[in-house]
Amino acid sequence: MAFIFDSFLFFFVIIKQVELLKNKFGFDDAFNYKKESNLNQTLQRFFPEGIDIYFENVGGATLEAVLQNMRLHGRIVACGMISQYNLVEPEGIRNLFQIVAKRIRMEGFVVFDYFANYYKFEEMTVQYIKGGKITYVEDIVEGLENAPSALIGLYEGRNVGKQVVVVSRE
Repeated sequence: MAFIFDSFLFFFVIIKQVELLKNKFGFDDAFNYKKESNLNQTLQRFFPEGIDIYFENVGGATLEAVLQNMRLHGRIVACGMISQYNLVEPEGIRNLFQIVAKRIRMEGFVVFDYFANYYKFEEMTVQYIKGGKITYVEDIVEGLENAPSALIGLYEGRNVGKQVVVVSRE
């Protein structure tokens, strides 16, 4: 199966970070989508048989290229489209017919739909982290005065991993 987790493609945008994906998180391969001149061709090269599952949170040209490269009966989980958030007029996707032609299932979700499962999820996740089954990276910024800059950096893709602002160590 071929999987793309777009949050990784979005946040890991320099060569060093591609290596982080491969070495720390165990991905077979990775690429920096911002350095690719033709995302459609890049996806064809990395996923010659097509993409089975795609975790969408970028939108725009990335979603457009992914739709072109989905497998028959592929699935797209959409939880955001960060490339569209600050646009006055959001971009349209030109090849939505791929959803019909390839019988792709695309469904949006928001975390609030699963709030009732939060404590069970938290308990299970803590065990996975302690057991080394989940690996993570934090990008820590010190001081509340640096929070605005950290937030801007988050939306520009400057952070690596979860952005954390430490207000005080006391």
